[in-house]
Amino acid sequence: MALGGLQVALPDDDAALVLQNPALMPNVSDRSINLGFLSYMQGCKSANASYVMAAGERGSWGVGAQLLGYGSMKEMDIEGIELGDFAALDMALSGGYAYTLTDHWAGGAMGKFVYSKYGHFSSVALAVDLGLNYLNDAGDFSASIVAANLGGQVKSFGNKRERLPFDLRVGISKQLANAPIRFSVSMVDLTRWSGRYYYNPARDKEKGGKIFMNHFVLGVDVLPIEQLYIAAGYNFRMASELKAAGSSHAAGLSFGAGANLKRLKIGLSYAKYHVSMPALMANVQYSL
Repeated sequence: MALGGLQVALPDDDAALVLQNPALMPNVSDRSINLGFLSYMQGCKSANASYVMAAGERGSWGVGAQLLGYGSMKEMDIEGIELGDFAALDMALSGGYAYTLTDHWAGGAMGKFVYSKYGHFSSVALAVDLGLNYLNDAGDFSASIVAANLGGQVKSFGNKRERLPFDLRVGISKQLANAPIRFSVSMVDLTRWSGRYYYNPARDKEKGGKIFMNHFVLGVDVLPIEQLYIAAGYNFRMASELKAAGSSHAAGLSFGAGANLKRLKIGLSYAKYHVSMPALMANVQYSL
């Protein structure tokens, strides 16, 4: 989260990254488990878990779970009469495989079972993420492309089936040769180039340059010593939509820091996803 929320080319020993790009699995230590918890708006909580293990010399298996609970809300009928409380949540269970094709290339696929329940209504979908990663260790350079959310609904909320939000992503990551600084850039939502996809309460016509920049997520991390990192990021779309909603303070910015020990990794990050309050995320990984 500290690097803007989504970076698809980070070649880190971080099992949580496989939920963004399954081709990154070969970079994760064998039998690594990662747990993350995000405090969101009042009553809303988000958590994720992932586990990666080696499968032979070139393969890796991975499983993951993601949950976003929206808390309890008042249920009203069409006349505004209160009927009680209801809960809402989204969750996804995933499992996949990645294979190191050559010394520099790796590919991966992650299947997902997606479930949503809002009060009396529920929906089920099946999807797959496909990823390809190029990694040059000698040049400290990584590049990736991901096709996420390929699939469809198995059960809809009502009579109308909805499309899954297919997301085409590309990204690069490069560490400077003579400094402990790494830059990362990802482009997301590459199939969406219309202003109607973005939050715009004033309904002003979006300029082409702004729509183009809304696809970018930037990140930089500094490693003053091998066991410590400090990171910052900027998400252009998040900044644009928060400003449109009337919140410009720290809009689009994210920060974080963490420690990388021999078998244990701990991280804490900050970002603003809603006008009401910022979000804090704690993340821990242990290699068994």
